[in-house]
Order: sequence, then structure tokens, then C-alpha cells
Amino acid sequence: MPVTVFLPDDVIADQSGNVQRRVLERVALEGFKSGQLTTAQVRRMLGFDSRLQAHEFLGSHGMPWVDYDNGELELETETLKQLVP
Repeated sequence: MPVTVFLPDDVIADQSGNVQRRVLERVALEGFKSGQLTTAQVRRMLGFDSRLQAHEFLGSHGMPWVDYDNGELELETETLKQLVP
């Protein structure tokens, strides 16, 4: 569903670059940060061709894209300890 956002002309005039793209990126970042969007949804929203591009985008904005909870992380850590002497 298309969404239209109206910004005052003075706000747009003070910005450099593609304001529409930057607003869309901010929405994607906030949605991911809040848990409302998945990596796949961010990828589709921003028109990335691959998951790697979405991971790079999220990482470049300080967003960890690995969806581990603490229990899963501990399990992975223990498994690695058993595999690597």
C-alpha cells in the first residue's frame, strides 16, 4: 500500500540529497529497531536485491541484524566451545 507523507517546503529546502529515500530509510530503521519489521521486510521496502544488501544497510546504521535472543546465543556459544578445542 503506498503511503504519502507531506513535508513543509521549508523542511525539504533545508535538506540535501534525496529526502524521500532518507525518510523511507528512517522508517525502515525504526521499524526494524522496534521489532515491527524483519530483515526481509526492510529489504523489500528499500528495494534491495539481496539479504546481504539489507544486512549491510542495517549494519552501517549500527543495527545488529542477527535475530538471536540470549538463550540462542548461549546455546551457540556452548556448541562452539564443544566443536573448537
